Amino acid sequence: MDDKTQRNIAIWLEGQYDEESKACIRHWQKTDKTALEDAFYRDLEFGTGGLRGIMGTGTNRMNKYTVAMATQGLANYLRQVVKEKTPKVAIAYDSRNNSRFFSEVAADVLSANGIMTFLFDDIRPTPELSFAVRHLDCDGGIVITASHNPKEYNGYKVYWSDGGQLVPPHDENVIEEVRKIQTLAEVNFNRNGDLIDYIGQEIDDVYLSRLKSLSLHPDVIKKHSRLTIVYSPLHGTGTKIIPRALSAFGFENVCLVKEQAVADGNFPTLISPNPEEPEALYMAIEQAKRLDADLVMATDPDADRTGVAVKNDKGEFVLLNGNMIIAIIAWYICKTKQQEGKINGKQYIVKTIVTSELLTEIANDCNVKIYDVLTGFKYIAEKIKDLEDKEEFLCAGEESYGYLTGDFVRDKDAVISCCIIAEIAAWAKEQGKSLFSVLTDIYLHLGYYKERLLSLTREGQNGAEEIRQMMENYRTNPPESICGIKLVGIKDYKLSEAKNLIDNTTEKITLPSSDVLQFFLEDESKITIRPSGTEPKIKFYFSVKTTLPNPEAMDQTTVLLDQKLDAIIDDMNLNHV
Repeated sequence: MDDKTQRNIAIWLEGQYDEESKACIRHWQKTDKTALEDAFYRDLEFGTGGLRGIMGTGTNRMNKYTVAMATQGLANYLRQVVKEKTPKVAIAYDSRNNSRFFSEVAADVLSANGIMTFLFDDIRPTPELSFAVRHLDCDGGIVITASHNPKEYNGYKVYWSDGGQLVPPHDENVIEEVRKIQTLAEVNFNRNGDLIDYIGQEIDDVYLSRLKSLSLHPDVIKKHSRLTIVYSPLHGTGTKIIPRALSAFGFENVCLVKEQAVADGNFPTLISPNPEEPEALYMAIEQAKRLDADLVMATDPDADRTGVAVKNDKGEFVLLNGNMIIAIIAWYICKTKQQEGKINGKQYIVKTIVTSELLTEIANDCNVKIYDVLTGFKYIAEKIKDLEDKEEFLCAGEESYGYLTGDFVRDKDAVISCCIIAEIAAWAKEQGKSLFSVLTDIYLHLGYYKERLLSLTREGQNGAEEIRQMMENYRTNPPESICGIKLVGIKDYKLSEAKNLIDNTTEKITLPSSDVLQFFLEDESKITIRPSGTEPKIKFYFSVKTTLPNPEAMDQTTVLLDQKLDAIIDDMNLNHV
């Protein structure tokens, strides 16, 4: 083992750490040197999104000590920035193992540092934490969650006073303060109960009241209140509030997947609690088949992402991906506002640069502005904050199953999304349609867009270097054509340059610098390449487009677009790397 690993182990064995942790280390020393090294070879990194890692003993693990040291760093920064008053922080946690415990550790440290702490009394969705930060006029927020990661993981996400996750300059400033905490002796654990206020039902009630105000067609919901909805919280926080939210919207026939309605950090019925994975919705779809349901929805453990399944034109349940879902939401909201005469050029929607350009088509068709931001919902929240009191926010979305309507939450919100999606299903039914046929109508009107994501995993130091080399090669030697289709534009977000290859002009990209490349082809295909910020992966996002002549051509056109995606991937030699 290297010196740093041995030093970390010695500090834990000799320091003020609990006996259980020390016994675990001694056991590993005798039986499993590999496990010991992995647990101590580095410190669990506090990145721009906070902490995320496997739970257990060690500096490279999520445990009460890594949580406490991160919280001390955050407390130190808040004390520097908030000088005129007592700082305030709200804390929420999900259904994962140890989430409640970690939230209490964070509350202990914050209160010990003179920070007023509002701690939810039970599991709550991440978006409700975002709402609570704003509602309680807090200076920050913490959510204990690892989103849709496997059961072995947990995490720690930090929010700022606007209810959004940390963005510059606060992200780097907090990271710097966390890095300064080198020993446990620098952490104040002396809980001050006078500075901890448990919150719950009263926040739920206000949040649900605000949520209900987002309904655009309550009259239609009233007519179709018995719409059959199958919902699964996937053993997560959605079980606490989403059935209540759907009921508040007016839906009376919400059928829970009972086996998955129990909050359980072991996720016993799932391989992965991720609504992006088809297997996660299997039980819900099977129940929907038995009930002949109209709509299937599932949310991840912290209820910020939403998966959806609907019947196609043959009556078969099919999954909608994130691009499809946000397109339906944006179409519904923009068209409703347009029909009501409420579009005056000041309305806008937001998407990430890897999300479907179909949203751009929808915005242009409805005379609504659209803004592109970097990948990550924190950038969407930042845009909403920048345009507050200047323009009217309608909705936002990202391809990774996160959506938002209304601006009182500043993160992706599966609670709001479930209600709006259910309302759109009722609105469609009123017209003798389904959500699938609404999507078909969009394709008929604006073009059929189809997307695909390909992730390549490259572990370790050698893998990181391979990813760097791949990005460098694409950057310095871009292809002239792909599948015989000419390249007409390149956006390099690292260099902040957008090149038009037709007239050889270059424009400056105003978004923050990021290691992302985009290739635009003559037929409007788009390829985005970016290394993951949280995993040892390089991600390729592909988008192709064609016209859909009539609804009957849907299957045939889908096959053609899939073949085109296959050909692009093959031409880029990505099937064999």
